[in-house]
Amino acid sequence: MSEERKKRGARKLCDLDLEIYRCVTPDLRTREVIITEERIAHIRARHPGDYERFFSYIPQMILAPDYIVKDTRPDTALVMKRVEEAGEYFRLTLRLAAPADNPSYKNSVITFLKIREKEWERVIRNKIVLYKRG
Repeated sequence: MSEERKKRGARKLCDLDLEIYRCVTPDLRTREVIITEERIAHIRARHPGDYERFFSYIPQMILAPDYIVKDTRPDTALVMKRVEEAGEYFRLTLRLAAPADNPSYKNSVITFLKIREKEWERVIRNKIVLYKRG
């Protein structure tokens, strides 16, 4: 682990499938996906219990998303996944490292939460879907 990552308290989650995520931005600088301690604290504060109960599903969501939806921020995606074994729907915001970013930046999880089926359907119906799992 790099010194910079230790300072930020970041942990590696997985590596992206670049082909899937090119729908968000064509020039991805790295495959590595991290989450920082600051973002974990945010998730715990804003979505009580979700991190502790469902954190183990985050790599699965990133590696095999059901949908990737356009976010309003550049180089950012809403990653959506229904996890069968949990019987739950999830939404994750993923900031992708683009060529214009600081070279030390990695792809990183901004937030993660369990959502209701109605919210899942609303997002798919009202937002721009960039990717749908075949």
